[in-house]
Amino acid sequence: MNVGDRVSWDTPQGRTQGKIVEKRTKDFTLAKQRWKASADEPKLVVESEKTGARAAHEPSALRKLKS
Repeated sequence: MNVGDRVSWDTPQGRTQGKIVEKRTKDFTLAKQRWKASADEPKLVVESEKTGARAAHEPSALRKLKS
């Protein structure tokens, strides 16, 4: 998956969708939460289409949508 791809993911409120806005390969903090990332285990930052909120996910937690 690449930056700009539309994806969906699970939330406590149900499945939501948005787009990948960043691929992180170094440790970072997002929304007061610390994330470990590396070139071998990157994290993808997604932005919700509905709320504009951003969250980080493992690539395996995302499902690519058709454009």
